[in-house]
Amino acid sequence: MKIFKKILAVTALTIIFSIVLKSSLLNTTVVAEISRQGAPIKVGLFSADLNDDYLIFLRKNFEDIQNQHPNEVIFTFYDAKFNQSTQNTELDAKLNEGIDLILLDMVNVNDIGDLISKISKYEIPVIVFNREPLTMDAIKSYKKALYVGTDSKQAGTLQGKIIIDAWNNHKDLVDKNKDNVLQYIMLIGERLNKTSIDRSAYSISTIQQAGIKTEELASPVLSWDRDTAQNTVDALFLRFGNKVESIISNDDSMAIGAVKALQKYGYNSGNKSKVIPIVGVDGAPEARDLISKGFMLGSPIQDTSIMANAIYTIGSNLAHGINPIEGTPYKLDETGAAVRIPYEEYTGPMFQ
Repeated sequence: MKIFKKILAVTALTIIFSIVLKSSLLNTTVVAEISRQGAPIKVGLFSADLNDDYLIFLRKNFEDIQNQHPNEVIFTFYDAKFNQSTQNTELDAKLNEGIDLILLDMVNVNDIGDLISKISKYEIPVIVFNREPLTMDAIKSYKKALYVGTDSKQAGTLQGKIIIDAWNNHKDLVDKNKDNVLQYIMLIGERLNKTSIDRSAYSISTIQQAGIKTEELASPVLSWDRDTAQNTVDALFLRFGNKVESIISNDDSMAIGAVKALQKYGYNSGNKSKVIPIVGVDGAPEARDLISKGFMLGSPIQDTSIMANAIYTIGSNLAHGINPIEGTPYKLDETGAAVRIPYEEYTGPMFQ
């Protein structure tokens, strides 16, 4: 009987010890998880070009977020300078070192599949932004990936509407050769870039759907660069002269370059009889200033602070394993892999 009681006692102690041990391990895991969630999120922003006008202000907005939430997030910025090998090396190093969230502005959108596959092996959440892939297939293949950006089709459509309004209300000043055809130059950011493709196509199709005939004089690819745009438009104006009736740019940086080029010849400087309507995209502060002065016609604008906060909130949700759009006013688009921030039309007194 005594032996039986001893066996029961030992068994009971063993069970109790096992329960205590499991409880201790569980509590350690919970504490570690709480500690991890309580620590600042380490975010790596990998950009194709941090000197891009849009990225300059977006970076400033991310820095503002970090200053406002010093215990919640730490941003580190990487500039690939349009070199995919550089971006790959930087990304590999950070994945091996450890990171909580990746913000990816790809140098080459065609590499999206390889990059997402690489990141997924580390199970690190990733927000693709700025450069939109041609398809969302790669992003949809990884549950911790999303695209957060704009609707490039909407941007092109709004560009077209801005031109339509100018044509309808000030045709005498726009249609310089009175042939009832809008002769234009299209400034393209990148050839195989969905943003460029959509903005270019939808701006012109919107104009044509309004019953306005168009003729493309040139469509140079300028890599989103202001200085390249200025030099190119300078040469094109010498070639085509007064035949140029509008310049449609895939972004504000190139549009600003176009304004500077035309001002050399006395255009877009305040003389209402010497204007060539120029539209960009993004609403960069310098572009807004040119628009407000009447030197540039308009731009579909997208507030970078809104974009930065959307990327931060959605990325933070992914990093904490919750619904990415929780606590935001946004919805996933029809692909289920993208959140799109809308544009607003911004115009000025070019013809007033």
